[in-house]
Formats: sequence, structure tokens, C-alpha cells
Amino acid sequence: MPAILLVEDDDADAKALIRALNKARIANRVHRAVDGVEALSLLREHSALSSTTFITLLDVNLPRMNGHEFLAELRSDPVLKRAVVFVMTTSQDPLDIDAAYDRQVAGYIPKQAVDREFMRLVCTLENYLQIVDLPRLTVQEGS
Repeated sequence: MPAILLVEDDDADAKALIRALNKARIANRVHRAVDGVEALSLLREHSALSSTTFITLLDVNLPRMNGHEFLAELRSDPVLKRAVVFVMTTSQDPLDIDAAYDRQVAGYIPKQAVDREFMRLVCTLENYLQIVDLPRLTVQEGS
């Protein structure tokens, strides 16, 4: 079962999403990182130890390493480059949206939409996790 990596520095937003996942009885394990540096470390640690797959929910406005910097680093990593990432952010700047899609995000979700339709988003995420085969993020033999 894929795990969810929530990359969010705002405690209230993180708690609200985790609470909604629990309310919807989504059993996937949730890991949280507060910035891109911590998220990359967690992904690299897990890819080296096991075949755990992750779906990442990423904020753009983060300390130390923001979401765009995280995506650039992620996509340049030979193991992590196929990771599935959804951006969830307050930014509706077209430049942020374009930059995220240029780095192959699966979707760009404004937090304003999340606030209005939180449970619908959680149900969509649950359906996505049930029907999509996610790439493995492990070092392949012969790589």
C-alpha cells in the first residue's frame, strides 16, 4: 500500500488534512516533512531501505527548500525522478502553476479549493491510490 508524504510547514493545514484522511478511513501511512530538505531525506531513506511507494502532497511555499526547488532536485534524482507529486498550495500564480507542471506534477490544487471541498479531495485521493499503479522508488538491479 503506498504511503502519503505530506510536505507542509503549516501545522494547522497538516492536521486538517491528516484528520480528513482519518475521517475518510484512508489507511495509507502518512509521513510529514516541513520542508523540501526533510522530504528528500525521507524519500531517499525509504527508497534505499525498501520498495515503499509514495504519493507526495507538496506545498510550494516552504522554508529552507521551497516546493519548486524540491521538484527540481527530485526530478534530477535517478531513483526519485518518477515520484508522483500533487501540489497543494495557496499560490495561484500562473508562473508557479506552469513551473510545477514543467516538473511533471500529477496535479496542482489551490488550497482555496481544498478548503471548500476537503472531503471531495480526500475521496479523489483515495480513488487515485486504489486504481493507479505507482512507480517503485528503489534502485533497480543493474542501474
